Formats: sequence, structure tokens, C-alpha cells
Amino acid sequence: MHFDFDRFQFANEQAAPERDAVIGPAGLLSWAALADAVSAWMAAATKAGARADVPLVITGHKEPAFLVAMLGCLRLGVPFVPIDIVNPQQRIARIGELVRAGLRYDAQAREFVSTGVEAAPLAEKGLAYIMFTSGSTGDPKGVQIGRESLGLFAGWIRDCVALGDAPVFMDQMLFSFDFSLFNWAGALVTGGACALCPREIIEDRERFTAYLASARVNVWTSTPSFVRQQLLDPAFDAAHLPDLRAFVFGAESLTPTVAEALWGRFPSSRIVNSYGPTEATCSTTWVEIDPVLRAAAPLPFPIGRAKPYADVFIDDGEICIAGDHVMRGYVNRPDLNGTRMFIRDGKRGYRTGDLGEMDEQGLVTFRGRRDDQIKLHGYRIELAEVDAALATLRGVRAGAAVALKRPDGTIVRMIGFVDPDAHGPSGLLPPPPALADWRASLGGRVPPYMIPSELIVCHGFPLTQTQKADRKELERMYLESRMRSAKELKK
Repeated sequence: MHFDFDRFQFANEQAAPERDAVIGPAGLLSWAALADAVSAWMAAATKAGARADVPLVITGHKEPAFLVAMLGCLRLGVPFVPIDIVNPQQRIARIGELVRAGLRYDAQAREFVSTGVEAAPLAEKGLAYIMFTSGSTGDPKGVQIGRESLGLFAGWIRDCVALGDAPVFMDQMLFSFDFSLFNWAGALVTGGACALCPREIIEDRERFTAYLASARVNVWTSTPSFVRQQLLDPAFDAAHLPDLRAFVFGAESLTPTVAEALWGRFPSSRIVNSYGPTEATCSTTWVEIDPVLRAAAPLPFPIGRAKPYADVFIDDGEICIAGDHVMRGYVNRPDLNGTRMFIRDGKRGYRTGDLGEMDEQGLVTFRGRRDDQIKLHGYRIELAEVDAALATLRGVRAGAAVALKRPDGTIVRMIGFVDPDAHGPSGLLPPPPALADWRASLGGRVPPYMIPSELIVCHGFPLTQTQKADRKELERMYLESRMRSAKELKK
């Protein structure tokens, strides 16, 4: 059996229905059981009031019920809005308001809950899902992905990536992170299995490795940052994970150092690098790191060539994408749609804001961001949204987030700066006792990955010529103060 993402229904149902389709710490779902669970969910959703073209919010973590609900929505023509419970309730409620979703499905309790919002159909019809990314105004941005886009993406995994018969995908990324689409759509379109990896499994390194081994995982998909964490474990190797045969990376730059470390542990594995914003259905370019590219060892590795259905080009240094896989626009954001979207040869197009270069063979290399959007550990973050959250802290009038980078451009940390509403000494200072609970305060407004690793007080931010907080100057001040402290410690 497999799931047909062109017709959005289960197909070839007489072929190995007993084979595993969903693997979880609490048990397994065969393909036949998955199909039955989806049918039962559809009946319950219809009874609860779900209907085509009206968004349904799904909350939870890595429960099989979350995956069942997404498939049920696809079959019913209901656009799903996936939100992991790592997000605070305030943000979950706000997203429900933005999409006018009257219903929320709680995948942990397995029940439908009224949001208190008056439900309304979307202006865009035939959407598969709406995924929210960080927004520069303090509100997250809803990316509308059409059903045709999801079909193209799943078809690419099936027809082009060559992952073998019924592969088992590790799925550790949040369902609200678009890169997770590769795992569950890839598993289902190929008739394979999706091994769900909740936080409590991942946080126990020994248990995580044992779980992946018992699930016989073949395909590892993650950011390079996540795999770097696993390389700290001596048991992360082919001897302990003999079935793991392919690594697929995206959302961050992949360096030769990481690739070589992996080949040192998994000598026979394939390594694929990919790229694509949420606005282009998870990924748009891809390349396998073959022996020639491995020998060249560019820093970083290129992000690949355009997929068969994609048109990728560079305009004034910016990576631009066109094709039927491009989003249908942001929810209720005509301002952004007017500046970020375009039409090229009759297809939807999107200006990514990413800088890049393309060689004569169509191979693209990522060269950074044009604006203040960053990717930290694979998550897209608008620094302006973090600024807005920082400004809500007690006794603070302004906030500014600064990303610290390695020489290769990889972002390693985000520092939060706050300007108190009272006068004080110049320079950089530690937070006062009144801000002792700053992490908890921010945790009520933004998800954990958007909370800075450190908070610094700066009375009177340095400003740019346009009267904006000067992030570069704050970064210079921070690094200078750390160097000064290090020198004093050596004395």
C-alpha cells in the first residue's frame, strides 16, 4: 500500500497492508490500520463540523494521531494548520484567529475543540495546508500551500531520490516545521514507514539510538546542527545503526567537515543536500554529494539544482523560485504578496530574500540572507518578532536580537538586548533582579527556539541612520566586551 498524493487517497490496498506504516514509542500502525484510523477520523471531523476550504488547527507533538489528522484533512479537502505544543497558548490562539479556524483538533487528547473563532472559508480554495513562520510585525506569517504543490513534492521523492523499497524515515522535526514534510510524505508516498521521534526519546541519547535501530531507520533527514549533536555520541555509527543508508539535509548550510564526519561513521551512506523555503513546499533544489563534489569540498556545499518542476534563477544576487510548487500567497498579507511574489511564464514566483550564486551547470550555492530573517538550528526566525517579544519584558522599552555567526556563516547563537525604560550607565550590563524570570516571560509569547541564549542590558541602543537598532554595532560591542573579559581573566 501507499498514499497517493495526487488523488489524496490510499492506493494499491491489497499490497502488503500488514506492513508497518507508522512507528512510535507506544506501538505501531500497519498500513491497513492507518487507513482505518484515517477513515474514522474523517467521520469524527465531519460530525464536529470540519468542511472543505475551512482551516482546521491541529495541535500536538509527534503522536500518530497528529499524522492521522493531517491525512484525514487531505482526504476531506480541509486545509490543516499544524502547530506543535512547544508554542505558547497565546501564539496558538492567535494563529487560529488569523486563519479563521473555528475548530482545533487536539492530537494528544484526540478530541475536537472549539476555538471561539467564527469559522470562515479561505479566499484561496484547494489548499493542502497553511504553515506559519516567524513574522516581522510580531504576528506569524501563514504560508498557503496548494494541493497541487504537495503532490509535486511527494512525486519528486518517489521518482527522483531513489530511496529504495518501502524506506523507513526518521521523523524528529516538528510537524509545524515544513522540513518534516519530507519524512511523513516521503514515507507514505513510497509505501514505507514513518518513525516518529518525540522529544523525550531524542533527549535520551542512548534511548534515541536504540529506538532508531529497532525501527530499522533507513533515511535520516535533519538540519546539519542536529546531526552535529548526534556525532557527540560514539554509538552514532553504522555498527549501531546498520540500516541507515541515506542522510538528507536542508534548512542550514552543509559543510565538508560535517559530511566527512558522517562518512567516517557511515562509510557507505549517501548524503543529499537540499534547499527551499516554506513558501516553496519544503524544498526546491537538491544535489547528492558525489565523489567529485566531495573531492572539491566547497565551503559550504552547494544547495543543488532545481527540481524537474521548479524554475530557479538569480536576480540581482537573490535566489528566486517559480513553479506550481510555490505558495498561493500569505494569509491576509497583500502587502507581502505584492513585494515577494511575481508571475514568470504563467507560474507563481517567489523572491526568497536569500542570496546565492548559480554556475553554468545550474548548481546553486547559498550566500546568506538579504534581510534580518535568520535560520537557527533549522528554524526560520524573524529577528523583528524576537525584538517585539523582548520589548514586552518588565521595565523594558525596546528589544533587539542579534545572531552570532561562525566564519562559514552558520548561525550559532542569538543574543537578546534590552533597553530599559529608566536611565542607567552606558555599556553592556547583566540583567537586573527584576528581569530574573526573563526566559519564562518570553516563553509565554514565543516558542523555545526563539528565546535568546543570553540577555544583555544596554541603556540607549546605538541606532542606524534610519533610526533602527544597530544590530551590527550591538554585536561589535558584545564581542569586544567578551574579548576584554577574557583578557582580564588571563591576568
